[in-house]
Amino acid sequence: MRRTSAPPPAGRLRAPGTRTPVVLAVPALVAVAFLLLPLLGILARTNWSDLGTHLTSPGVLEALRLSLLVSFWALGLALLLGVPLAWLLARVSFRGKALVRSLVLLPMVLPPTVGGVALLLGFGRRGLLGPWLEDTFGIVLPFHTSGAVVAATFVAMPFLVISLEGTLAGLRPSYEETAASLGASPVRVFCTVTLPMVAPGLAAGAALTWARALGEFGATITFAGNLPGTTQTLPLQVYLLLQDSPEAATSVSLLLLVIAMAVLICLRGRWTGATSTDRTARRVRAADDTGSPAPPEAAAEEPVAPSAAHRERWPLHAEVTGFNRLTLDADPGTTIAVVGPNGAGKTTLLRALLGLTPRARAALRLGDTDVTALPPHRRGVAWVPQDGALFPHLNALHNTAYGLRAHGTPRGAARRTAQQWLDRLGVGHLAHRKPAQLSGGQAQRVALARALAARPRLLLLDEPLAALDQTTRARVRHTLRSHLAEFGGVCLIVTHDPVEAVSLADRVLVLDDGRALQDAPPAEVTRHPRSPWVARMLGRNAWPGTVTGDALALTDGGRLVIADPLPDGARALAIIAPEAVSVHLDRPTGSPRNVWPGTVRELTSAGSRLRVLITSPEAPDLVAEITPSAALELGLADGVSVWTSVKATEVSLVTL
Repeated sequence: MRRTSAPPPAGRLRAPGTRTPVVLAVPALVAVAFLLLPLLGILARTNWSDLGTHLTSPGVLEALRLSLLVSFWALGLALLLGVPLAWLLARVSFRGKALVRSLVLLPMVLPPTVGGVALLLGFGRRGLLGPWLEDTFGIVLPFHTSGAVVAATFVAMPFLVISLEGTLAGLRPSYEETAASLGASPVRVFCTVTLPMVAPGLAAGAALTWARALGEFGATITFAGNLPGTTQTLPLQVYLLLQDSPEAATSVSLLLLVIAMAVLICLRGRWTGATSTDRTARRVRAADDTGSPAPPEAAAEEPVAPSAAHRERWPLHAEVTGFNRLTLDADPGTTIAVVGPNGAGKTTLLRALLGLTPRARAALRLGDTDVTALPPHRRGVAWVPQDGALFPHLNALHNTAYGLRAHGTPRGAARRTAQQWLDRLGVGHLAHRKPAQLSGGQAQRVALARALAARPRLLLLDEPLAALDQTTRARVRHTLRSHLAEFGGVCLIVTHDPVEAVSLADRVLVLDDGRALQDAPPAEVTRHPRSPWVARMLGRNAWPGTVTGDALALTDGGRLVIADPLPDGARALAIIAPEAVSVHLDRPTGSPRNVWPGTVRELTSAGSRLRVLITSPEAPDLVAEITPSAALELGLADGVSVWTSVKATEVSLVTL
């Protein structure tokens, strides 16, 4: 009878090949023992029967009171000074930044007594600043409780700065940039977005700072002395008790050990890098829109009456320099689809209009107002970034109301308007969910509602419908189109979807390498695309080349015979519709003048037809569109050798 082994208990699963090498395990165990043995020594030598007596003696209670007073004052000073310093180090580039960071780290590696000497020479009665403090304010820090606070702050504040700087560095700037685009001032952004999102990291740093301040010894005794009731904290009390009463010193040491261990257990690994930012910002669901049933269509399409702000008109004029170099002019109510390959400068253009990027700068006028010199929160430009950037600590309703509140709308009115926008975009039933409880598509609709509710003068949408499924995308596209029809400003939509470009936009702006290749109505771009990328996005074959006689010498190699020749040497883009490409098993005879051998590399479904990718040594890659029955009759599959042909009259040329 065959026996099966029981599965390993939960939490003890071991992946194959993960057995710890002995050469590493032995030193690691020695290190654990080295760290554990002193702690066991305290536990073993503690006189448990006299523990209460030792800890409640007048001297220990007075030292404990003073330690708590000093440590909490040190924590307050560290928060007051360290939080801005951490933000500066994490978010601002300036000369000498490495030096400032080294100064922050210095107290952590400096011997505490040396730190005390440095404090004496800086703040003592004969130090650099001490005489001025005493003569001007009557403040004498050495041998005073305030001196113990300064010493503890000097030693402990680096723990707060380092912890918070790491958390701030891990926080995506898109959250703060989006808040600014909704009209929030820098102070409001910091208080309502930045601090709540880094709160766990701040709490971890604060706990470590407090614990370090509570245990400070060397700098305190050197700078502030050891005066009972004034500067004699618990660590100094332990030092004195070791000489007169070692048992009491062990009991007080145990108290400090318990406090330190409690702090570390409460942190639960946050200090080692498992900070909150990534956990808070992650999505529970994948980017689908199936998390919960959509509300009835009537609720989703509930009209929102246009406000007075919506009835105002804001034409756009922008001159963009830097990486992007182009001029944009648009009348109120115009929607411009911005398309182009990755790296073409689409998102950089939006960020230039927002005033957020040094790569490109925009001289921007909205209506009669030149907003070029205004900060992002005063421009009246709202945007929806690719990831939505919903604030993870706010629910959908409060996210949507954020821009209204930033502009001074009363809380109740802001929430009512926010609920209307959520209803209109079909996510009103999710108003009280946090972003982590939304699917990717639901979160994207909430982000869109938040931008629309802010009543901007210029609306920037960076692939706003990319996370939606096809059915939801069509409904939201209809809602967005109805809003844009009454919008008094200009809207720019970055998209890779030709349906969005055609159905939503009045103009299509084609970018490549930061330059505008084409700016025309969608119908014109569809008929005569001037970019190979746009032609392929529209499902066409696009081959650039140079006219030579009755043919086009292709840039990628090969020759294409054309029916309507252009002047010799002219640069042109040949556009070939996939349905104009014929596929044969043998070399065709007859009228086609463009015939190439090739190999089938890919077959994909396109509605009721199949798209066939064919590579050839004599021409660029070619896409043909045929019926499934024709593909079956030809026996097409990956690797099959075929011949392709295109009539010269089926080739459209666009001069470049």
